[in-house]
Amino acid sequence: MTAIDWQEEQPLSHQPSAPRAVIYTGGNLGPWSLSLARRGDYLIGADKGAYYLVQNGIAPHLALGDFDSVDADALARIRAEALETAAFDAVDKDWSDTELALREALARGYRDIVIAGGLGSRFDHSLANVQLLAVAAQAGATAMLVDEHNEIRLLTESGRLNADERYPYVSLLPLTPEVTGVTLTGFAYPLNEATLRHGMSLGVSNLLTAEEGLISLRSGSLLVIRSRD
Repeated sequence: MTAIDWQEEQPLSHQPSAPRAVIYTGGNLGPWSLSLARRGDYLIGADKGAYYLVQNGIAPHLALGDFDSVDADALARIRAEALETAAFDAVDKDWSDTELALREALARGYRDIVIAGGLGSRFDHSLANVQLLAVAAQAGATAMLVDEHNEIRLLTESGRLNADERYPYVSLLPLTPEVTGVTLTGFAYPLNEATLRHGMSLGVSNLLTAEEGLISLRSGSLLVIRSRD
């Protein structure tokens, strides 16, 4: 693998100098995640995610967290290679490392955010990270969780979805207790003014039949999960 030195491409700044922030956090990461970063993105490594980046020849613009998932040698390497490092006490902090990274990206002005490694074997962390999509939405930003088999977004108003052969399945699950006025166009199983409530599986495992699908809703927050087996 060819090492990439992002330091020359994107100097450190507290103002957004790239259209996207990509957060690498401590869940499941792999070679698939390295292809997410585009030249010009602002890269944040949260805890073990920062070490994953430097191990693969990528210097994050910002490394942050309590770093309780890495040993002293790994932390020293992170400090040496990241453009900026912010360490937090593992006890005296209210937010997870992923939430710290998201809130820092928002504070620095980024409104298009991708989170890689936010899903993993710890279901509590995975569910908490899904709920972080609402934090981004409340700040007027769009965020997406990505792993090797899933892309998860949050929709609070009508949106369009382009067909993507990597993710044939599209599932719609309410994040709020109910989502009203759900209408689908361009899907194998259309809905018209439907209401989706917690506990309902009506929106699970749909398929796009057109190059572009339209998802309309009247109220609530709707998780749009694209996936493959």
